Amino acid sequence: MPEEVVITGMGIISSLGLSLEENWKNLIAGKSGIRHITLFDPVSCATRIAAEVPAEFEELSRRYIKKRAASQMTRVTRMCVTAAKIAVEDAGISFEEADRTRCSVIMGVVNTGNSSAERDTNLQNTVFKSMTNSMPAWISLEYQLTGPNFAVNTACASSAYAIAFGYEMIRNGQSDIVIVGGADSIINAEEINGFNALYALSVANDPPGQASKPFSGDRDGFVIGEGAGVLILESAAHAHARNARIHAGVAGYALTSEGYNIMAPMKDGEGMARTMELALKNAGVGREEIGYINAHGTSTELNDRYETMAIKKVFGELAGQIPVSSSKSMIGHTIGAAGAIEAIITAMSLREGILPPTINYRNPDPDLDLDYVPNIPRIKDIRTAMSNSFGFGGHNAILVLKKYTA
Repeated sequence: MPEEVVITGMGIISSLGLSLEENWKNLIAGKSGIRHITLFDPVSCATRIAAEVPAEFEELSRRYIKKRAASQMTRVTRMCVTAAKIAVEDAGISFEEADRTRCSVIMGVVNTGNSSAERDTNLQNTVFKSMTNSMPAWISLEYQLTGPNFAVNTACASSAYAIAFGYEMIRNGQSDIVIVGGADSIINAEEINGFNALYALSVANDPPGQASKPFSGDRDGFVIGEGAGVLILESAAHAHARNARIHAGVAGYALTSEGYNIMAPMKDGEGMARTMELALKNAGVGREEIGYINAHGTSTELNDRYETMAIKKVFGELAGQIPVSSSKSMIGHTIGAAGAIEAIITAMSLREGILPPTINYRNPDPDLDLDYVPNIPRIKDIRTAMSNSFGFGGHNAILVLKKYTA
């Protein structure tokens, strides 16, 4: 029998906070973490806002990462390692008591953040800072884990892919514990100007907190976020053997490629819909069982339109009854970290029975008519939920999570 997979630890670092508890409190309060950019002078950019991680992160990272190792990491890599250590603490794992050969690390990594905004890069550390495998490597080194450690890059779906691969390693008996997730930041002049040239970013700079408005009629592009999300996946048998607390279960997933366009999703959301249908099938879940969808919800014209169309195609007459919300309305688009951060938010929704809102939903798009949990959170006991991730290049990932009962 395949192993049952559960989530026993979670750590988030985002613009809304440096702990799981702080992030969750601010998410269900409907707060925005989007501010004017401070990491560099954005005067030359059309977009001058982003969802930056609080400056207090530097002090936090010094508590978790030794000075010499930190000097060989970018700020983004330090976010990843710090979030991983917080997740391990949350899981209550002692690796001295675990079989380290059966403990693995998989991170979704688009880039390491070694950009023009990165500080203190020199000839002695530039190679280490630029290695995209450095995030899982540093985590494995920290705990002396000798199972596989590697990075996966599928654009904005990267850390959702990492969760799917970790799930498979536990299901097929290769690992007892897999540390999965991702971290990212593209808050720098070159990438902001590049996305502006593609007309992908919001230029609604004032007030910053109202710029990210998924599913709204006046949406004008996504807002860049940054941060890290890390989960501890574990076989249920291993978790029970050590009396671990379980946040949620992983029911299944689907990964697909659209083979269509380097930037735009397949017309009418066909690729998105196919991935959702496959995820339901792989998870053994009926469409009537889905109680909540944490949408990719970028606040771009095509994503929001096609994701809505895809949900309608898959769920039919049930679509209007399923709450759908976008965390990106508050924390922006965290790129490679998005899949993991949003999976954590979905797991918290299952655990706590509260759905985070889509904020800034004041001007509905008449063509988009689902229940987007507008502006305020909702108390709702849900048993099964879906988390959507879609990336440039046609990378699609859908995770299906479930409320855990022993």
